[in-house]
Amino acid sequence: MSADESFALTDYKVIIFDCYGTLCDWESGIYEALLPLLYRNRESAGTWTRKETLLKFTEIEKDLQDKDPSVLYADLLSNAHAALTASLGESELSNEEEHAVFGASVRDWALFPDTVDALRVLERHYKLVILSNVDHASFAYTHAKLSGATRAELAAYTRPPSAKRWLPNASPDGNSKSPFSLILTAQDTGAYKPDPRGMLSALEIIDEQFGVKKEEVLVVAQSLFHDIDASSKLGVSGVWIDREGAVMGLESLESGDPPKWKRRYRTLGEMAEAVEAEVE
Repeated sequence: MSADESFALTDYKVIIFDCYGTLCDWESGIYEALLPLLYRNRESAGTWTRKETLLKFTEIEKDLQDKDPSVLYADLLSNAHAALTASLGESELSNEEEHAVFGASVRDWALFPDTVDALRVLERHYKLVILSNVDHASFAYTHAKLSGATRAELAAYTRPPSAKRWLPNASPDGNSKSPFSLILTAQDTGAYKPDPRGMLSALEIIDEQFGVKKEEVLVVAQSLFHDIDASSKLGVSGVWIDREGAVMGLESLESGDPPKWKRRYRTLGEMAEAVEAEVE
């Protein structure tokens, strides 16, 4: 399903992916990690829907990201859990361990079932880049999963502390099976999307490192708010992965404005099939 049939996927050389929501099922991860809090509280137990819970949480998260983009994502999640706890009338201080557990839950968030196979198809045709609102330590676990590796191999998917830029599939030791040519997190850029500093940093590095201008860069993401709408303002084309049941990051659908994406697919696997069809 397309908002613009006049362009070809194969006209692009680099894909910038959002990770959480696009490649990884962050909504299920967040919701399931919130259930212990929700179940024990009279206001939320049995009354808050999944959608209502996620929208309440994301508003808290966005507010915290705006207030202090220097906070690491694991800590920001912990702080958001504390704020939600307080909004339900519980003491934040009595649940510090629970807040920390929630902050570390990123490592347990599952990938969408089509993700790994689709990435292996797409890496044959593009340089793949991650631009994600996450921190280095949390992303290592997701990176290993995206690469088809196990936690026992985590070291190969953890950003080296001394690395100025992380180009994982250019690793000289050959231990990494990462599909990504570049990984940038909020910890690297000092900004949480949709702040344009993250995307501008990514475009600058892509130009310097790979000689690819923004006209040949494609943003592929589920969140319209964090990625598609924000990048379109910078003149970067986008593909919307409209994951079934997703509720976060879709505020602009209610605005009535023309869509900012060039193509819309239900899964990343569907997009990968479309690329293969164009190539053939």
